[in-house]
Amino acid sequence: MSNLVKVKDVIERVNTKEDRFNTDRLYYVGGEHFQSGALTVDDRGIIKGSTIGPMFYYGFKANDFLLVSRNPHLRKAGLVNFDGICSEKTFVLHTKNESILLQKFIPFIFQNERFWKYAIANKHGSTNFFVNWSTLADYSFELPSIEQQKAISKLLWALNDTKKAYEDLIQKTDELVKSQFIEMFGEPSKSDEAVPLERAFEIRDDLRKPLNDVERSQMKEGQLYPYYGANGQVDTINDYMIDGQALCLAEDCGAYGAGDVTSYIIKGRSWVNNHAHVLFPRKECDIEYANAFFRILDMSEYVSGTTRLKLTQGKMKEIPVVLPPMNEQRTFADIVEQSDKSKFELQYVNKNVKEMGICSQKKIRLNR
Repeated sequence: MSNLVKVKDVIERVNTKEDRFNTDRLYYVGGEHFQSGALTVDDRGIIKGSTIGPMFYYGFKANDFLLVSRNPHLRKAGLVNFDGICSEKTFVLHTKNESILLQKFIPFIFQNERFWKYAIANKHGSTNFFVNWSTLADYSFELPSIEQQKAISKLLWALNDTKKAYEDLIQKTDELVKSQFIEMFGEPSKSDEAVPLERAFEIRDDLRKPLNDVERSQMKEGQLYPYYGANGQVDTINDYMIDGQALCLAEDCGAYGAGDVTSYIIKGRSWVNNHAHVLFPRKECDIEYANAFFRILDMSEYVSGTTRLKLTQGKMKEIPVVLPPMNEQRTFADIVEQSDKSKFELQYVNKNVKEMGICSQKKIRLNR
């Protein structure tokens, strides 16, 4: 049987204070360490030598549940398996009584659509939105019996473990591609076969242009062509500026991180906005190989900015491109193509596993 309870009835907020300068705990968890919608928090930072501020004064222990109060739409929460400290903007939650509510069951109370809709609807603040403790404490949900919790937890954690296993395989697939490149050509940044970017590509940023609603409305009806933003195709339009094959590198890297710059290939007639650089490969550069090369290259030293990271044309020209003989480029491109097929299949299976978990939560009334 299930009964309706509130968070404050069965869960306590742990307010253990820790001095970040004088603690035997090794790790801290900040907002950057959470994966949106995940059941666990696996990433962490090392306290010693870090620049964390004075608001990191709450301690947590392995098996505690952490929930970030800021920006609930980001869905940052999860169970930890290590001791550490977090900021005062993160709630540390623990069951009041293991015989009534299993600690391992808490993630399924919060990491679902129903709770986050509640949190977003009841958030506070004008620009920096947050959920306060009283709002969280008043959240009501149906609590299954302890026997049902054990059965449900066993099922959902098994699905989660399967999902993480597939995610690890996907990551290892990417790592294998990079290892294969190093085996064939050496470290990308230290290769003897590296040439200046302009030797491998003709830079044609003059062929990119933003498209506003007025321009869109003025276009005549006719054949629809792809319109590419920073991350690939985003729309179709009735005009084009490019007719050919080119490689695009995202100029705005703020969403991906310093070492992760999106690259993609455009083919045929298309329009590229001014958030992506347009590169036409020269005859000694295979475009499929070049696209794979930019995916594995650490771009951190070529981007700049404080709040939003940018890949400027000037810095882009400094990128050394490893350009082995064309037959070796094609060989590596074929390896990447096969790897991508395997990765796609893994992503497809992983998506199905994730959907199974969501459906299972709905069936056991956690999302009602």
